[in-house]
Amino acid sequence: MPTSQGTLSSEATQHKILIPVLICLALAILTVITFWSLKDCGFINYDDNLYVYENAYVQSGLNANSIGQAFSFSSELAEKSCHWHPVTWLSLMLDYQIFGLNPQGYHLMNLLFHVMNTILLFLIFHRMTKKLWPSAFVAALFAIHPLHVESVAWITERKDVLSTFFWMLTMGAYSYYVEHPGFRRYFFVLLFFVLGLMAKPMVVTLPFVLLLLDYWPLQRFVETKPADPEYKWSLIFPLLWEKVPLFILAILSSIATYVASQSGGLKSIEAFSLSVRIGNAFISYITYIGKMIWPSNLAVFYPYPRLLMPWQVLGSVLLLIAITLAVFKMVKRSPYLATGWLWYIGTLVPVIGILQAGGQAMADRYTYIPLIGLFIMVAWGVPDLLKKWNYRKEILLASSALSILCLSVITWTQVGYWQNNITLYDHTLKVTDYNELIYNNRGIAYSALGNYRQAIDDCSRAIEIDPGFAEAYYNRGNAYVALGNHRQAIDDYGRAIEIKPGYVAAYCNRGHAYADLGNYRQAIEDYSRAIEIKPGYADAYNNRAFIYLKQGDNISGCRDALKACELGNCKLLEMAKSKGGCR
Repeated sequence: MPTSQGTLSSEATQHKILIPVLICLALAILTVITFWSLKDCGFINYDDNLYVYENAYVQSGLNANSIGQAFSFSSELAEKSCHWHPVTWLSLMLDYQIFGLNPQGYHLMNLLFHVMNTILLFLIFHRMTKKLWPSAFVAALFAIHPLHVESVAWITERKDVLSTFFWMLTMGAYSYYVEHPGFRRYFFVLLFFVLGLMAKPMVVTLPFVLLLLDYWPLQRFVETKPADPEYKWSLIFPLLWEKVPLFILAILSSIATYVASQSGGLKSIEAFSLSVRIGNAFISYITYIGKMIWPSNLAVFYPYPRLLMPWQVLGSVLLLIAITLAVFKMVKRSPYLATGWLWYIGTLVPVIGILQAGGQAMADRYTYIPLIGLFIMVAWGVPDLLKKWNYRKEILLASSALSILCLSVITWTQVGYWQNNITLYDHTLKVTDYNELIYNNRGIAYSALGNYRQAIDDCSRAIEIDPGFAEAYYNRGNAYVALGNHRQAIDDYGRAIEIKPGYVAAYCNRGHAYADLGNYRQAIEDYSRAIEIKPGYADAYNNRAFIYLKQGDNISGCRDALKACELGNCKLLEMAKSKGGCR
């Protein structure tokens, strides 16, 4: 017959298990409710076309050719995205096999990964710290903070939620390894880390974060002898040594990222000078903190400032130094502050803009992992700050509930802007200035809707902001063609080519415009130039073949039609054969 003490012990164990399970369920429900309007969102023409709905490899599903493309450093997929992230490509290919081109499926998969990341974050920190409610609050902030909407709502950012999933698994495996070190457990740390790197190279900072976790909360730096510099190094050196394989993998991933970026994603120092990029980096560190506290005026694209004010840069530097000094002054009493602050500073390094990828000054998606560091500082720091207050628990409960409610409402509103191109870009243009990229993208969206006049207005505004914006001239030319104004289109295509001499699509479309005006000689010259720049361009061969055949040059026309078919475009060749030609 069980004793009353045994019954109480069993009930305590059940209670200890039940509460974390209920918290996981609550976190999942909160996240799903906050992001549920994602099911009504569509594709966005800001890279979703490159990643899904205009990507032939993704739409071929999982097969030997598409998988080979995903893992190749020099494939069309790497060239288009300027990144090497094969695991992300494989996940999108699988999505296409399941959902086709229904955007709802892709959005819900992103949301599923976000929910799993949230739950894993809670479970891992609860296991490491043995603190239930601070761990739950960190996870709740991660789940519903408006700065994380971009990572979840943007299909292109599958790489963000997917790489973070493997980041969390790596941390979880590491916590098990620390409890009972051994190769078998360390193998899973390596495996999940490699998968994370192959989903998004931003994971390269994870070994650094594991060292921070060694300090707090795992307390592997704890001294058992009097302070002695040599003894401190005897503690630190083994921790560094065990992470050497992780650092080697991070270096290899960085090299792979650099190789892939050479196709055009990495901005040169001429685009933004080093001094400007460094100054913007300091400002961005502080701006992200500001938006974490007061998440307003969030945008899908923040254009680079036209002028960096020296006082902004100096003020940001001084504030960063002040926070760092304050954190280290309290390091013994509040070690979580050092872990949280260095987590934030360190994980932002790859995307802070020193090596510029794209033309954005900053991006909400870059905060998906770094903000966890600030959330740690808040979740553990505020209770410490209020520990002598009366009604401390009631104040913490009320303030936590209110902050989660407010952030959830803001996030729900922010998700709504992602419904379609127009709603997203309208909002972005309201909260940013001189945003030529978004004017251009909205122009493309209006063209797709058949509103060519508005498309021309938007592209013209983009050109007004940046007269060297080749893509805006190209897209305005497309709108002019749709309106039948071929001569104006030719002028715009010509300007795009002047700015960007290797602009294959502009040559091809200018060839179409010349052909529509009956200037076949110039059309053939443009198609030939497009082929010269891109020898594997099937459409250019196909279009030149059409002109040759129309002029009665069957030998040249059939030769080009056959070449186009070899490259994957057989429409014209089949049509010619059906009419008795090109046998």
